[in-house]
Parts: sequence; structure tokens; C-alpha cells
Amino acid sequence: MKSTVEQLSPTRVKINVEVPFDELKPNFDRAYRKIAQQVRIPGFRPGKAPARVLESRIGRAPVLDEVVNEAIPAKYLEAVRTGDVRTLGQPDFEVTKLEDREVLEFTAEVDIRPEIALPELDGLTVSVDDVEVTDEEVTTELDQLRARFGTLTGVERPAKDGDFVSIDLSAAVDGEEVEEASTTGLSYEIGSGQLVDGIDEAIIGANAGETKTFTTQLVAGEYAGREAEVSVTLESVKERELPEADDEFAQLASEFDTIEELEADLRERLGRMKKVQQGVQARDKILDELLETVEVPLPEKVVEAEVESRKHDAVHDLDHNEEALAKVLESQGTTLEEFNTELRTDAEKAVRTQLLLDTIADAEQTSVSDAELTERIIYQAQRFGVSPDEYVQRAQQSGQLTAIYADVRRGKALASVVRRATVTDESGAAVDLDELFGPEQAEEAPAVVEAEATETEVTEAAGASGEK
Repeated sequence: MKSTVEQLSPTRVKINVEVPFDELKPNFDRAYRKIAQQVRIPGFRPGKAPARVLESRIGRAPVLDEVVNEAIPAKYLEAVRTGDVRTLGQPDFEVTKLEDREVLEFTAEVDIRPEIALPELDGLTVSVDDVEVTDEEVTTELDQLRARFGTLTGVERPAKDGDFVSIDLSAAVDGEEVEEASTTGLSYEIGSGQLVDGIDEAIIGANAGETKTFTTQLVAGEYAGREAEVSVTLESVKERELPEADDEFAQLASEFDTIEELEADLRERLGRMKKVQQGVQARDKILDELLETVEVPLPEKVVEAEVESRKHDAVHDLDHNEEALAKVLESQGTTLEEFNTELRTDAEKAVRTQLLLDTIADAEQTSVSDAELTERIIYQAQRFGVSPDEYVQRAQQSGQLTAIYADVRRGKALASVVRRATVTDESGAAVDLDELFGPEQAEEAPAVVEAEATETEVTEAAGASGEK
């Protein structure tokens, strides 16, 4: 077999492959066996008819089709390995020459990982927020803890924000009842934002036994994006009474004897969380700086695949109805065009990030141990509420194990750069990331595509560093 690689662009190549028929004998043997099992020829048992008999009965063309369809992917992979081509995505094949008993020639156009020139990765500098815990933040944490020990008491007054109510719901679109939007005895905290838009305004000020109606736009199900008339009946109203913030509560809710000790512990925990957030912020800032300064050519088909994947996720709850998506977006003050533009921008950044971190991982000779891969699998399994074995099975079935490995490797590569950076807070004090994460945990911090850290990311980072 002969093969050559033709560079079409920084992100795409054409692989030209020439295969003499002598190399296709194993493929012909398998093709004859397969076809012989499918064809009934008098005088021969299934699968036992000789090749010449098969060809005389069905012709040469079906055999050639079977051989070519089997040989091209295998010979393509052989050419990729021989040429050390770092492919991305699926190739586009074209048979350019097929001379029976002589030669098979084909081309494969495919996206590749581009060559990326990395800057000096040592000595990057970033500034992060100061760690400052306010009295208001401590009070908020204490109130949330008190709420866990609060009691619900029925009240004979109109409902107000923060109350817990029991409600019956029904909805209709153009006079037709929407079954999946109807329920009875639903417990709901006013102001939590867990139900449809407009419900809080409808029930605030209502008394038990009253029924209110309002119009809202459904965001899921068969009628996603449609205007619905919703009826809500208030069955009962309860308010949450919080225990006093005193020594007795401290002893009930914690291992501390006094409320002062409990508040001091909450302040310390908030401080540790903000230090973790400093680490997340440093990581994201360094990644953004690299993305701004390093030229990363984008493989168009890889970007398109990322766009389609993100769009699929966005419209999944809308039964993949783009018209319904447009209506939902309109209710949020944006358009489908703006949504698609933002989607593509995010997809391009995600692909650039992956390519950049893969290049850094190669330069740093980053590897992933079995223990590190197992740790990530266990962590992901816990997030999705399944056993590690079940998560692995799902990942194998969907072909995601390689992606998990790559994600861990990218995270380690980014963390190795962050750990060598100079990180200071706004006051000019040095921030010790080793102190925050520990040597092993810092290397295993996950790579994040988003430019800004979310509360979820901070929580996950805390979990990775041993903060439970």
C-alpha cells in the first residue's frame, strides 16, 4: 500500500491511498464467505459455494462492493498511523480509481489537530480577588442553617413571599387541557422560581381556598413555547419559623457550644471557599490569557459538530422544536439569531480550548494514571447518581471513555501551567495554590471552557480539595 498526505489547510488534509489487489485477498476471502451465507445455490450448502460459482451466479460487482466497503476504512487507518496524522472527526472518502484485479485508489479528507506555537508557559502572572468575608455573608450562612431546622406553621392570612403553600395546578392551551402541566397537592415555596413564570405574582396576596388564573409561556413538553392559561388553587399557607440564633441552637446544629463559636466556624468555612474560588479564578484567567495570545486554527467540521451538539442539548426539552425554542427565547428578550451566534461563539471557544490544552499536554508530556482516571469516573458517577460500574458501562456504550481520559489530561496540563504562574490578590499578596489544593489535587483540577467560574464550579473545586 502507498499513501501520501496532502495539506489542504492548517486544519485539514487529504490522504491519498493506493492499494494493489494483492493486498486485498483477505478481504475477498471474507466477502466470498459472507455472500455465500446469503445466497442459496443448488447443490451447495450455505456458505460452501466456491468463489467462481458465486461470481457466475451473482456477478463480480457485489463482491467488489463488499471488498471496497470493508477495505477503505481499514486502509485509511493504516495510512493515518503510517503518516502520523492526528485526525479529528470522521473522514470524507472518495474512490478515485478502481481497476478490477489491479488497483484500488481512494482519498480521505479529514480534519486534523493544527500545529500550535506555544508561548513561554513559565512565569505567567494574574491577579485575583481578595478573600474578604463580610458579616452579611456570615449571617446569610447562619440563616440558611437555621432554615434547615425551621418548622412550618399554618397561618390564616394571605400568602406572601417565602411562604410554603400547597397548590392545585391546571393549564390549557387554546382551551385544550395540558395533562402534564396539571397536578394537585403540590408543595411550593413562593419566590423559589421552581415553577412557571407568573405563579408567584398570582398567589401572593391570595388566601387559602382562592383560585387565581394567569397566562404564561410553557417551556417544555408538547406545547413548549405556547401561551397557556394556568389556574392555581391555594389549598393551604404555611410560614417557616426559624429557631433563635443562640447557644442552644449552636449545640443543636453543630459540635459547638456557643453561637459565637458557630459563627466563627462559618466565617472560616466561607474564607476557605473564597480561597478555592481564587484558585478557580486564577485558572480561568490564565486560560483566557492563553486563548487571547495563542493562535489556534479552528477545524470547521469539528466546530460544526460542537454547535450541533450544543443545539441538540438546548432543544432536547422542547422535543427538538426550533419554533418552540424561538418563542422561549423571545420571552427571554432575545432572538434565535442571537442564540445561534452565541452558541457558535461558545462552541468555537470550547474547540480552541481543547486543541490548546491538548498541545500543552503534549509539550508537558502529561499522562493520566489509572488511579486518576478512576477518581474522575467515581466523581462523575456521584454527580449523576449512579454506581461507578454503571457509569463506565454507559461511557463505553456511548464511546465516551476516551473523552473522559482526554478531559482529565487537559485538566492536568492546565493545572501544571497555573501552578507555575505568579498569582496575587488585589492587595498584592501572593496566593499559594499549593496551599489551597495540595500538589496532587492541583494537577487534577478539571479544565473548564467557560470564562467565568460559577458557584457550582467552586463547590466542585472545594470537593476536589477535600472540603466537604
